[in-house]
Amino acid sequence: MIEITCKKNKYTYNVYHIVKAFFPEEEITQRVDEKQEPLVTLKMSGGSCFSIVDGMTDPGAGREGSTPEDNEQAKKREATRLVYRYLSDLTGRGLAWGILTGVRPTKLIMQKAEEGMDREAIRDFLKREYFVSEEKAYLGYEIACREKALLSRLDWENGFSLYVGIPFCPSVCSYCSFSSSPIDVWSDRVDSYLEALIHEIRALRRMAPGRRPDTVYIGGGTPTTLEAKQLDRLLKAVTESFDTGHLREFTIEAGRPDSITEEKLRVIRSYPVTRISINPQTMQQRTLDLVGRKHTVEDVAQAFSLARKLGFDNINMDLIAGLPGETAADMQDTLKRVEELHPDSLTVHALAIKRAAKFGQEKRKAQTHREITQMLEDAEDSARRMNLLPYYLYRQKNIAGNFENVGYAEVDKAGIYNILIMEEKQTILAAGAGASTKLVLPCRIKTAGGKETNLVRIENVRNITEYISRIDEMIERKGEWLWR
Repeated sequence: MIEITCKKNKYTYNVYHIVKAFFPEEEITQRVDEKQEPLVTLKMSGGSCFSIVDGMTDPGAGREGSTPEDNEQAKKREATRLVYRYLSDLTGRGLAWGILTGVRPTKLIMQKAEEGMDREAIRDFLKREYFVSEEKAYLGYEIACREKALLSRLDWENGFSLYVGIPFCPSVCSYCSFSSSPIDVWSDRVDSYLEALIHEIRALRRMAPGRRPDTVYIGGGTPTTLEAKQLDRLLKAVTESFDTGHLREFTIEAGRPDSITEEKLRVIRSYPVTRISINPQTMQQRTLDLVGRKHTVEDVAQAFSLARKLGFDNINMDLIAGLPGETAADMQDTLKRVEELHPDSLTVHALAIKRAAKFGQEKRKAQTHREITQMLEDAEDSARRMNLLPYYLYRQKNIAGNFENVGYAEVDKAGIYNILIMEEKQTILAAGAGASTKLVLPCRIKTAGGKETNLVRIENVRNITEYISRIDEMIERKGEWLWR
């Protein structure tokens, strides 16, 4: 048991995630005590205690032109650094990403590159300020450069991206916390959902006159849980609503092999879809059974081969490192089987167990830091053997070992939408239950809390029944902002 007590609530997030990364299997409690004198106190299970006094200063605080908010941010960063140094000395090891707890490390790296920093300067900055390892600093820089090249091809003046969400799956995986429900529970409401979804798609078309999408991404959930006729109805609505003649990418997450049929793939092939995903997560049958995926390893290979036979030449596969019970040897076997299929892109996730997922409720524990390190290193080696290069990176809350998720792809087959969702440089219009629209405004505005931003998020309700009944309200929310 480790107890974290902070004098101010703003310190709990960073401190908690640093402690959790060093001690992923420990039960950690956190609370705010405005009356305590130390700014942060850690009480360790072995009886040791560490405190940070409230009067500390940061080298960056108090600089000419700095605001009270700047100074407070500097103080928070210093507190995180002190906690990190203490735990690093205590455990005798560091974290791959140091004190960076955000989900978009490449966004920071991209910013520094745009300011004129070169590869070595960015490495030194990340190591000095955030304790990032040299390996991860170089990986982040390589990906940021590749992202920049890909994003330079987009229409920044008139373009946007479109996301369409299908919140149904054959079954819900034990590690999943996304807004998805078993298709058999909703089979009698799917047509009603599609009706509301298509209504929203057509409304987005009216709100975006003269604009055309650079990318379209149909995700979920598992879009291929729709019947072939339903899938055709959806794709027809998308292609009739928007000019798809200049698309850089059109992705459908076929996802679960047990949802894929030849008829559905033929429907998809009849539209300008350029990229699909067939996601095994693992090629170990006992793990598939454990996490609740109702398909076999052979189903994965058969679905992949069928897609290739029908002419799909850009297929992604997702894998998860750190699934309960799996070892580095299991990952090596999975990678060997994936290499035999040779996907055009491979996305490797370090397991993130969230509270909303079944594994989170069961308090399942991820694999050890050393085991996941080996898994991710083996995945990188496997990707390079398939001539797949890293092109995007993101992290999640509660991610195992404080690691990252990396997408690898052949040249010109990288998932552009994946980059856009991370870098937040282009407006993404989103339709569907639980979908989140991100509007990138031409100039910064002040939020109700007083912060300045050029990014506005508009969330659709997650509940499927409410989405259907409140669809006009979802549309009206977007209409208040598009296009300012």
